[in-house]
Amino acid sequence: MLRTRLLWFTLGFSVTGASVAHLVWRDLYAERFAISSDMKEKFGALESRVAGLESAGHENPSPAQVISFSSHLYW
Repeated sequence: MLRTRLLWFTLGFSVTGASVAHLVWRDLYAERFAISSDMKEKFGALESRVAGLESAGHENPSPAQVISFSSHLYW
């Protein structure tokens, strides 16, 4: 009778431990997937913003604009 109780206790403890481990593993995996997805989304947005800035190019200021801007700095 003692062996039967020990067997059922061990079996129940093992099943409970396995189910808790499965829940914890599933939560950790879901969090990892969410973080990965969020990072991909943010890097995609950053990449599109950088591409937009690169495609706009830079406008070379005319010498008159440079002189008028620098004269405001000294006065």
